[in-house]
Amino acid sequence: MDQEKQREQPLAEVEKDFGFVPNLKEEMDQNRHGLSFLGENQINEQLHSFDPSNDELVGSVAITPLESIGEIVARAHSAATSWKNIGITRRMEMVMQAFAGMEPHMTTLAELISREMGKDIRRANGEVSGTAYSGVYIAQATNEALGPRRLSAETRVEYKPLGVAAVISPWNYPLAMANNLIVPALVAGNTVVFKPSEETPLVAKDYVDILNRNLPEGVLEVVFGDAKQGKALVESDVNLVAFTGSMAAGKDIMARSASGLKRLIMELGGNDPMIVLNDADINSAARFAVASSFENAGQMCTSTERIYVDAGIADVFESRVVEIARTYRVGPWNEPGVNIGPLVNARQHAKVLKHIQDAEDKGARMLLGGSDQPKRYIHPTVIADMSPEMLLEREETFGPVVAMSRFKNVEDAIERANATDYGLGAVVFGKAEANRVADQVEAGMVGINQGVGGMGDAPWVGAKQSGFGFHGSADGHRLFAQTRVVNS
Repeated sequence: MDQEKQREQPLAEVEKDFGFVPNLKEEMDQNRHGLSFLGENQINEQLHSFDPSNDELVGSVAITPLESIGEIVARAHSAATSWKNIGITRRMEMVMQAFAGMEPHMTTLAELISREMGKDIRRANGEVSGTAYSGVYIAQATNEALGPRRLSAETRVEYKPLGVAAVISPWNYPLAMANNLIVPALVAGNTVVFKPSEETPLVAKDYVDILNRNLPEGVLEVVFGDAKQGKALVESDVNLVAFTGSMAAGKDIMARSASGLKRLIMELGGNDPMIVLNDADINSAARFAVASSFENAGQMCTSTERIYVDAGIADVFESRVVEIARTYRVGPWNEPGVNIGPLVNARQHAKVLKHIQDAEDKGARMLLGGSDQPKRYIHPTVIADMSPEMLLEREETFGPVVAMSRFKNVEDAIERANATDYGLGAVVFGKAEANRVADQVEAGMVGINQGVGGMGDAPWVGAKQSGFGFHGSADGHRLFAQTRVVNS
């Protein structure tokens, strides 16, 4: 199951307490929050991973030298011939066996996720168990999707490997998002070179090491580093780039891939709207608004970013949202009862504060929280009277902020919901007009009185500039292969 399809209410108490590793030398700890974006974790050819709740060193991996990336891709090409020739059923079996080997390591993987990017341990446990389950599920679904199809007595459609797939994935769901791309690529017969986020290299390394105990050598390779390594990988001799991340990075990948006309599968974030109609179940809508805005500390591509609520019910809705938001507890990953952890790094923290301050300066009402926030954390923040010129409405905030605006005419709400380059998800709560309004919203995934993302093997797909290609479903799995028509 895709981790971003899950919507959790405030969590039950977490009792297990994990210890921290000792600090890195004092000057590195002090400088952590002052480092620049590119290379901020790279010191002395090592990629250092820090706990965002306290800046303590979790561990380090060696940075992949840029000059080695071509050799790694060449090694993946060498492995591709034997990997494709064993056949799709055997590839599926080997991938499933690899994921079976993950079970003894789930606790360690979950702790690493929490310590590297800050999410509470219950959510981290859920991501790891979901990754293990989805690895098997996606492998089986890909095997089924890529079987030959007979169109007539003379014509059949086949799906053949593309070659080497570069998989570049984000830090917010470091295993789940990678898994959604790596598994169909492997089962389709491609070898994979995986570039994880520089924020979560340790859990990525353990994930790859575990899978490689049951995969042939060279089938799954890993590259560690920041944007420089990512760009070099895209420009290397790969055949497919599968990416989850920002719109800006996606456009850069497209430009770098153009000369080789490389296949692209990209999910590029969102600025998801929610429209609350006057006949909506206010309690259900308010609970969803808070849960979706605060999930994973708001660091989720389908997080609800903008809420447009009918003026006739706005007072009651706003009051209920504040009441629910107050129940959320902020703190480090191993503190009992926490459901909002730290932001992943100082850069993201500063961005969220900038959006909140911008809203304050432009006349928004702060119903809960505000721009006076502690280092590392953003406490539950609820903002009313969002307007189109505010950063909250124009950009993806990616933090635990509920941002609301009232409307008198639902057509105005639809127009504002669509006034963005993004089009990943959208949600409508209501009864009589809910389906009509949902039909007018420009998004790849729409939820009516519930979250986005379909049940079963539904595609995870964005509209407009939120995606290029997609993954999930038979159609999505087929994008990892070369379609071939055979007449015989």
